[in-house]
Amino acid sequence: AAGIGKLGICETDTIVVYDGPGIFSSARGWWTFRTMGASNVRILEGGMDGWKADGRPVETGEPGVPEPAIFSPTFNPEKVRDFDYMLKNLKSGSSIVLDARPYGRFIGHDPEPRPGLRSGHMPGARSLPALDIVRDGTLIGAEELRVLFEDRGIRDGVHVTTTCGSGATAAILSLALETIGHKDQSLYDG
Repeated sequence: AAGIGKLGICETDTIVVYDGPGIFSSARGWWTFRTMGASNVRILEGGMDGWKADGRPVETGEPGVPEPAIFSPTFNPEKVRDFDYMLKNLKSGSSIVLDARPYGRFIGHDPEPRPGLRSGHMPGARSLPALDIVRDGTLIGAEELRVLFEDRGIRDGVHVTTTCGSGATAAILSLALETIGHKDQSLYDG
């Protein structure tokens, strides 16, 4: 809250998050702001790359110092799942675990990018690589998203926990679920 307040942002602002390619780390920013109580958070489709490709204005040099604000967080614990929850979910199956990593890492064929981590997936998890739902820096259409989620057993009334290696690409799946109106979801941040 202190760091975001120093940037001149409060939870009631309209917050636009962007990254270079469009939807990658910006989804994690969107998810974090939403989980901490900001309700009007958007992602710039196409990101900075798309912004520049459209010939829109850019600034260079050091940014000005924003006027500080007060960001009053309201943490929503239902949007976050921890290790203990995930262990319990192995037995209960109360949530569909949807893995956003590339399929080769999911099946244990390709190595993890961080040394010392085993490849493969949590028992019972389902694969939907985040890069399969992003084209040209934007999410694919809502109907195509619905089909992909339905193919993995995701429908109204079914809780989904998104996961990946770090929580960044899992947030892309969370954004896609939110986009089609599926609000019964969390992100495994562990």
